[in-house]
Amino acid sequence: MKRLMDVWTTALLACGLASMPAPTLTAAASPIAQQAHEGDFVLRDFHFASGESLAELRLHYTTLGTPRRDVQGRISNAVMILHGTGGDGHQFLRPQFADVLFGAGGLLDTARYYIILPDGIGHGHSSKPSDGAHAHFPHYAYADMVEAQYQLLTRGLGVERLRLLLGTSMGCMHAFMWGELHADHVEALMPLACLPVQIAGRNRMWRRLVIDAITSDPAWQNGDYQHQPATGLRSAAAILFIAGTAPAQLQRQYPTRDAADRHADEALAATLDGLDANDLLYQVSASRDYEPQAKLGEIRAPLMWVNSADDFINPPELGIAEREITKIPHGRFVLLPVGENTHGHGTHTWAVAWQDYLRELLAKSAPAG
Repeated sequence: MKRLMDVWTTALLACGLASMPAPTLTAAASPIAQQAHEGDFVLRDFHFASGESLAELRLHYTTLGTPRRDVQGRISNAVMILHGTGGDGHQFLRPQFADVLFGAGGLLDTARYYIILPDGIGHGHSSKPSDGAHAHFPHYAYADMVEAQYQLLTRGLGVERLRLLLGTSMGCMHAFMWGELHADHVEALMPLACLPVQIAGRNRMWRRLVIDAITSDPAWQNGDYQHQPATGLRSAAAILFIAGTAPAQLQRQYPTRDAADRHADEALAATLDGLDANDLLYQVSASRDYEPQAKLGEIRAPLMWVNSADDFINPPELGIAEREITKIPHGRFVLLPVGENTHGHGTHTWAVAWQDYLRELLAKSAPAG
């Protein structure tokens, strides 16, 4: 069962269905999670790009470590890490991330750094459709999510400038947007597992299939359902599972037909428990405004961008990364070859696979003196 949960949760955290029941995630958390502090920042009268607004938008966050101030009194050791579609800040408290980076001697040792793990709008314990508004919740997009992160950072936590912003999957895309929109507020950027172009081709198609699976279920009732549209959700979860997995890993771990069938059945049942259709629909739809390629040249911070060669969502054969990285003045792109440490799209959460590149980025962007 542990193998099932490890592989399945990797897929969920990877691409958009990280809604595992809370006890499972808690049980799998690193001991470092005991250091975590939880908080909520409420943004009053928040206006969305769609023209909608909320009187109160709650942004939940988790922190580790202690803020330190420079001689000007500004917090100088803040690191913000952004999760993927369907995830939340708690996913970075799992051992494959936290034990590698946050522990004593780690690159982001909490004795040195102030770690900030926000739950994006519509995710985790932040405001979301399933809180009660259902399909009447504002139709947030990536620009809204980045703006809320910025407000949390500057107004809520008093951080004027980040030592590092690291983002995975959706958070990877947000990192490119941060580099463009808030260039003066980041010293280093590490986007993991995405492409800085409008979501199109197969990447858009599988997202559209997820959306259609939910909205075509008669039980959806335009989002005002009394019971979850189970058939649509099951189809959506199945699509997401395929998008987030790694063929080599699954072939090694489930080498027979029967083993593969059992894994698929058990994994799907596990994730459907507690999943909300409107939350998922909004999460997958939020990428509609993502289109950073025209302003990549405005990113001034050193940037280390890492993808893996077994990523279904961002396949290397597209050649997009090699083309777009030339536009970023201080950017480097790394494609990890398929190996024991890669996990498809979910490689972003297995820090052992890319920590050497994080070390390089931190050294390159270290403040003078």
